Amino acid sequence: MRQVTAPRRPVAAPRDPAPSKLGYRYQRLMLTPGFRVFVRVGVPLILIAVLAGSWLSKPESRALLDTQITQAKQGFQERPQFMVQSMALTGGDSALRTAVAGLLPMEFPVSSFDLDLEAMRQTIEALEPVRSASVRVGQAGALEVAITPRLPAALWRDSQTLRLIDAAGVRAGTVASRGDRPDLPLIAGDGAEQKIDEALSLYARTGPLRDRVRGLVRIGQRRWDIILDREQRIMLPAEAAAAALDRVIALNAAQDMLERDVAIVDMRNAIRPTLRMNEEAAAALRRANETTTIGAGN
Repeated sequence: MRQVTAPRRPVAAPRDPAPSKLGYRYQRLMLTPGFRVFVRVGVPLILIAVLAGSWLSKPESRALLDTQITQAKQGFQERPQFMVQSMALTGGDSALRTAVAGLLPMEFPVSSFDLDLEAMRQTIEALEPVRSASVRVGQAGALEVAITPRLPAALWRDSQTLRLIDAAGVRAGTVASRGDRPDLPLIAGDGAEQKIDEALSLYARTGPLRDRVRGLVRIGQRRWDIILDREQRIMLPAEAAAAALDRVIALNAAQDMLERDVAIVDMRNAIRPTLRMNEEAAAALRRANETTTIGAGN
């Protein structure tokens, strides 16, 4: 009996575990940290940017987005905790506070986000009577404005205007007449405001003559004249003016010099002070001299 042999099945070639060239390159790239970040983060961001750009390219989409942003911003800024209900002014007199309030016209309530506090502070400090100011929103929902006024130290006659100036020579406002501030010394003359420290020092040394002093005049931007009542004038030198003034006060205390018919006390020459009589006294002296001369001639 003939044995039949079954045909052999073809033996499959063993599978090569090595990846293809493309797979190998992909695996190598995935081992690179930068490429992994790009795939996980960069690709989604690019897709989002493309979609957002496509949506924003339409005018109606941009208008809708602007409206939503504006409404969200307004809703946040107008929350009760951010609203300013009133304004509180402190410092200075009532006239100064009124002037400051006039510079900050606003309707309450207003959102604190709509207030430019720095610009408001600069606007207030631009006023002559204001030395400094602080502006802030308080916890009670009030706009708190604290004013530090300048302290006038003298009156400065600038042409036809009477200006208040502080001890540093900075303007601090104006007055209508000398009688508005009789407590302050009056200075005048070219450059007087630039030498306010000298004027105040001389005024402080007038002592017993203080009530008679009407003002100090800067002469030639070099020296001072002190003007007294009864049209009397003390002419001080450019150097050692304080010592010359002390000498005048001492002479007056000893001899009542300024109680006589003296118009000018000239101290510009320290070695030889000069007294000038007023016109009436000088005329009377001339008449007396003429009478004496005529009597001697007879």
